[in-house]
Amino acid sequence: MNLIVKKSAERELRALPQQDLRRVTERLQRLSHNARPPGCDKLSGHDQYRIRHGDDRMVYAIDDAARVVTLVKIGRRRDIHR
Repeated sequence: MNLIVKKSAERELRALPQQDLRRVTERLQRLSHNARPPGCDKLSGHDQYRIRHGDDRMVYAIDDAARVVTLVKIGRRRDIHR
């Protein structure tokens, strides 16, 4: 699957500390191979999924027909669902 990062999520990625950015980037690369890994949760009322990575949460959408995963949001747990 192809991975697309929305501009807002790209800004959030740039704001992460370097060590966290490396871990999150690795997780995103794995997401392009398996869009629904163990531990992912479908968000109620949305066609989006969430995965946890430490204190960070990544919200993404999956388009199976086009084989695209779109990263919508990334951030800390307390900030992500606002």
